[in-house]
Amino acid sequence: MTYRALDRAWTLRPIGGEPHIGPDPVPATVPGCVHTDLLAAGLIPDPYLDDNELRLGWIGRTDWAYETTFDWTPVGAARTELDCAGLDTVATVELNGVVLGQTTNMHRRYRFDVVGALRPGANRLVVRFAAPYAYAERLRDELGDRPGAYPEPYNFIRKMACNFGWDWGPTLVTAGIWRPIGLRSWSTARLAAVRPQASADGRVIVHTTLDRLAADELTLSIDLAGRSTTAVIPAGQTAATVELKVDSPALWWPRGYGDQPLYDLDLSLTGPGGTLDGRRMRVGFRDVRVDTAPDARGSAFTLVVNGAPVFARGANWIPDDCFPARVDRDRYAVRLRQACAAGLNLVRVWGGGIYESDDFYDLCDELGLLVWQDFPFACAAYPEEGPFPAEIEAEARDNITRLAPHPSLALWCGNNENLWGFADWGWRERLAGRTWGAGYYFDLLPRLVAELDPARPYWPGSPYSGNRETHPDELNHGTAHIWDVWNQRDYAAYRDKRPRFAAEFGFQGPATYATLRRAITHTEEPLTPDAPLLLHHQKAADGNGKLARGLEPYFPKPDTFDDWHYLTQLNQARAITLGVEHFRALWPECAGSVVWQLNDCWPVTSWAAIDGDGRRKPLWYALRRAYADRLLTVQPCADGLVLVAVNDTDLAWDLPARAVRHSFTGRELAAADLPLTVPPRQVAAVPIPSDLVAPADPSAELLVVTTPDTRALWFFAPDKDLALPAPDCTTSLRPVDGGIELTLTARVLLRDVCLFPDRLDPAAEVDDMLLTLLPGETARFVVSSPRPLDPAAMTTPPVLRAVNDITHRTLRPEAD
Repeated sequence: MTYRALDRAWTLRPIGGEPHIGPDPVPATVPGCVHTDLLAAGLIPDPYLDDNELRLGWIGRTDWAYETTFDWTPVGAARTELDCAGLDTVATVELNGVVLGQTTNMHRRYRFDVVGALRPGANRLVVRFAAPYAYAERLRDELGDRPGAYPEPYNFIRKMACNFGWDWGPTLVTAGIWRPIGLRSWSTARLAAVRPQASADGRVIVHTTLDRLAADELTLSIDLAGRSTTAVIPAGQTAATVELKVDSPALWWPRGYGDQPLYDLDLSLTGPGGTLDGRRMRVGFRDVRVDTAPDARGSAFTLVVNGAPVFARGANWIPDDCFPARVDRDRYAVRLRQACAAGLNLVRVWGGGIYESDDFYDLCDELGLLVWQDFPFACAAYPEEGPFPAEIEAEARDNITRLAPHPSLALWCGNNENLWGFADWGWRERLAGRTWGAGYYFDLLPRLVAELDPARPYWPGSPYSGNRETHPDELNHGTAHIWDVWNQRDYAAYRDKRPRFAAEFGFQGPATYATLRRAITHTEEPLTPDAPLLLHHQKAADGNGKLARGLEPYFPKPDTFDDWHYLTQLNQARAITLGVEHFRALWPECAGSVVWQLNDCWPVTSWAAIDGDGRRKPLWYALRRAYADRLLTVQPCADGLVLVAVNDTDLAWDLPARAVRHSFTGRELAAADLPLTVPPRQVAAVPIPSDLVAPADPSAELLVVTTPDTRALWFFAPDKDLALPAPDCTTSLRPVDGGIELTLTARVLLRDVCLFPDRLDPAAEVDDMLLTLLPGETARFVVSSPRPLDPAAMTTPPVLRAVNDITHRTLRPEAD
């Protein structure tokens, strides 16, 4: 078996002489896409900047041709195939004038026999891509329109749905060779598919299927953890299953629950001529299931790994770039490590995107991040006629087989919000009896998972209640999506919800200042919340209106862009903190909090914690606290306030907690000791004495509950009604390795102190923010920066902020 990558000397040209760029070919990068190639050639502006996106719609309505020439020397193999790991999307593949085949699915691999087309010496390979819009619109016309969340035909083509625009993403409809392409040569037989299933008892069952050219007897050998076994595959047989037992293997655990040992599994296929093929992959020993047992409230939805119930501290993952070929292993590693540093133990790969590359799942295996994997169906009715059933089955078989070895993969999910759409969004009437995807979610996909990955759970969709008779977004059952809060209600309404598993909920905030400033290049247009170019980077319906209405209960109306930017980012962090802490306090009744969303694909105002340039928004720092292994939170109840301690560790947590009601001057007004012992992986609560929760002046008092390693705060009124003092502090700066340390000592109560060094240098970032300090308390911020930063600017707005500053306009530091 040999493989030759075809990743050099490609060109790209429009078919038919597109007038936007002319007919001449331009250099192309493979893997890549049309947009990135035209951008590299200087033929289009950056679609992420300003409103350039609006001038690039023609790309998705144009046919394109990728072409390369290469020399070929026969390698003595009986068969050579063109192996296409990813073609986006409607392609005709031609070698030396011979059509090898056609593709209509971005989400799967294609292999084409090149016999009769490949020749010694020079060869010419052309991949012609038909315009995605033309293909999708033709099938829409043939099969009958189906409703969707957006007026785009993304449900009529097996392609990344969010290419067609979303409420956080641009409309940039791509084409291209987006994953590796190359020539694979082999003789006699090869391993077509390998599916190892490793369980916590040490058993490994390896299922293999073969492609054969000869009916020879073959031998399959397996080596794992010092153990080996072989199986004879009789002549003509095209499948074999081999089982091996490892004694007392070290188990793979989600992060926070144990280690993530991975074992090399080596396979070798031999025949009369020696070794024919081989494969190396890594496996982890673990079991996973979903507990959906009925109870007094309804029915649970709890991930159970190796017998241990897990609270899912999660976030939703979208494609990290509109052009996925730009996301390499290093970029995945940065983003997933940011997820871990924010306390996550689960990422949900959302159904409007893609099956991510092997690098993504390899890294999740290593980091202990559980993966909830949606099949790529989102927010639309999908036809079950025409070419789609066969394509979707081939796609699912390909990807279930590819991803099944990964211990991080915890759940297959049939779709995102399509069951909800059919129930509530008026689809039933518009469909008038036409198909909408139910056959995929309730028949085809569960059947394929049961066949190819039987040890891993499948869930038909999210939200879903567990049965087709109950409303899909019923909080007492299954998984819930909570969107009335962002769309219609004050975020305090999260406390009215008691979901069994919150699989989506979110609140918007703008990207970091440096990201917005890079995205808006027209510096003559001042940055204002409603500036046209900034609004172009706000894709949600009435997004800025919802941001303003979200601020109204809590803050004075901001009258400068800098105040708006700080407050809307802060309000996003506050909203999600409230939701996450409430859901965690409900454990084990609620078994998951999966925030919408972790990341962005371009610079935009959105629900993300990490913006499109990879910078951490204040929400990221808030998640790090809310998702800490041990969480202390004050929660309201019918009789006042309770202190809730969440212990997501394997050790008991003894809390010598002390609760104090302070005046804003720092004076103790009432105090009590609230000792708690929280068993491992449990939650405990204690009422806070009534004299601590009955302030004489709600506008000038707060409750502080402190333990040796954490604390929780409770303010008795929203910030706009607080008598916050004029901001006053002392600051000092000193150089440290790689940056600068700012030490700040509060002379008065300072609410939610933040430092935004990216305003001084786009590469600068701070280690912490959102700190509330009592008078006399000190905080230290370490800023990493490749260049020196202006000391005066470091200690004044808009770089250094506190809520106090909104009323009094400036922090007034006294430098040491």
